[in-house]
Amino acid sequence: MAQNGRIPATVITGFLGAGKTATVRHLLQTANGRRLALIINEFGDLGIDGEILKGCGIEGCDEDTVMELANGCICCTVADDFIPTMEALLDRPQAPDHIVIETSGLALPKPLIKAFNWPEIRSRITVDGVIAVVDGPAVLDGRFASDPAAVAAQRADDAALDHDSPLEELLEEQVACADLVLINKTDGLDAADVVRVRDLLAPYVRPGVKVVTAAFGAIDAAVLLGLGAAAEDDLATRPSHVDNGEDHDHDDFTSFVVRLDAIEAPHRLLDRLQPLVAAHDILRIKGFAAVAGKDMRLVVQGVGDRFQHYYDRDWHADETRETRLVVIGQTGLDEATIRAHLEA
Repeated sequence: MAQNGRIPATVITGFLGAGKTATVRHLLQTANGRRLALIINEFGDLGIDGEILKGCGIEGCDEDTVMELANGCICCTVADDFIPTMEALLDRPQAPDHIVIETSGLALPKPLIKAFNWPEIRSRITVDGVIAVVDGPAVLDGRFASDPAAVAAQRADDAALDHDSPLEELLEEQVACADLVLINKTDGLDAADVVRVRDLLAPYVRPGVKVVTAAFGAIDAAVLLGLGAAAEDDLATRPSHVDNGEDHDHDDFTSFVVRLDAIEAPHRLLDRLQPLVAAHDILRIKGFAAVAGKDMRLVVQGVGDRFQHYYDRDWHADETRETRLVVIGQTGLDEATIRAHLEA
């Protein structure tokens, strides 16, 4: 509820495919009567995450509750998009009890937290907490974890490799800014694995910040909401590369949309997607698919070579039944080849 007359806001950050949307869905299910407003910031041309939430079937999760910012990273479009959106929410006749902001997987949280000090909104809203959702199996694999000693060894072995991965930098930024770190997808880890993930994250977790675990983003709203962090008031304790004047440049990443006809069956689509991920180092694929003979829309989400799919709702009468996928990767992704393979 309101803190010193200001509406609390929770920022949910995390890398692509970590499970932020699943966490938000479970948060909605356990809100216990709170009026929540959602701001979904999507990277790419399709508002996939916002559409998933609107189709979740949870009471109160509708067009008036979910607002999307699809014009780029929320931390880079504060003046043009974020501030007006926040003002529109705050000016509603019945203001929300709590605002939940799901950032894109590429967003730096600290510049966004700074925006809560803008004069237009500072007296009306406060950052209740920053939640960093981490893909436990991915960190365990070492793909998104930063290990300076290992990087140095790899550089010595192969000077052609780019060891200064922006993925590692993003993970550091998101965890270092967090008031709570959620290690997700623990259904794929044993107890020893969880300990190893905690150890990998420990150098970036601020003193006093709790690290909790979950599977499928299933953690109660009572844990995520009501932290009372007032994060906008202690920015100095949240280290960031941008503190040193470094630019946050999304030229490291690229995305494009592929539109296809209805597919024969879900497994046929996955059989086409998984080899592409392996061959082209695609970071994330997500979207919707029309399945021949099915009246329901199929949600497809994948990070690395791990995919999940499920039917979320019936197609609307005014919708075009087609397959739409967002493909996200680092700059240099071979879009032409990927499109040709999927469209063949």
